[in-house]
Amino acid sequence: MRIVTDSAADITLAEAEKLEIEIVPLKITFEGTELKQETEADYDEFFEKLKVASELPITSRPSPNQYIEIFKDAEKKGQEVLVLTLSSGLSGTYESAVLAQKMSTYKEHIRVVDTKQAILTQRMLVEYALKLRDSGENLEAIVNKIEDVRERIVVCGVVDTLKYLKMGGRIPKSLAFIGETLKIKPVIILENTKLRELAKKRGTAAGKKRLYQEFEKESVDPSFPVYFGYTLNRKQGQEFMKETVEKYRLADAKLFPVGSVIGTHVGPDCLALAFVREK
Repeated sequence: MRIVTDSAADITLAEAEKLEIEIVPLKITFEGTELKQETEADYDEFFEKLKVASELPITSRPSPNQYIEIFKDAEKKGQEVLVLTLSSGLSGTYESAVLAQKMSTYKEHIRVVDTKQAILTQRMLVEYALKLRDSGENLEAIVNKIEDVRERIVVCGVVDTLKYLKMGGRIPKSLAFIGETLKIKPVIILENTKLRELAKKRGTAAGKKRLYQEFEKESVDPSFPVYFGYTLNRKQGQEFMKETVEKYRLADAKLFPVGSVIGTHVGPDCLALAFVREK
């Protein structure tokens, strides 16, 4: 079985090769140049450029043809295909994959799933699909289990600055100015396929406290790791994970960088926390 996702999952090229999955890239155009986002160093370079940018990069969804080529190759090799896409509420990537499936002569052997997620939690579902595949589950069983888990995922983060939300037109300039002056840190959550603001907090410590409140509201499913994410500042991400693991005595935790697709909107020095609720 072939498992396909897109670059919004922030899985590097080396990781994808090791996991034996395929990554369909979203196009990132920055100041007229198309950026590669294949390594953690590429992510870091992106955020350093973003710090001094006068306008945000443009993100474009993959074309259906990018999926069609994968489907043709899978048909030749007699492989079933599972496509796990970025949330349809954040991008047209899911739409491109579905259109490609409809155009394919091999469509009965292809399943396209809207993960309703991005970054850490899109990766989480990819890793879960791999685990199920390697344990011998068939395509339909994997799809059913993925669709169950995606509805129980919680992912939230604290953003270091309002600058990039302002540049993207998501908040008024006047509010951004006040927020920057008062060192306001927005706390956001991915909910119903879209990013939503949970709260505004003064300082990173207060922002993390709000993340912990969200974590404490739920019973965490211990069969899944708790995922932690960061943009650019790995040391800050490591400290956040260490603090949380010790605070809640977590048995399984993973830390990953967040790349450009979502990083464009939140900027550097963002922290994220993701987990699966118990049924």
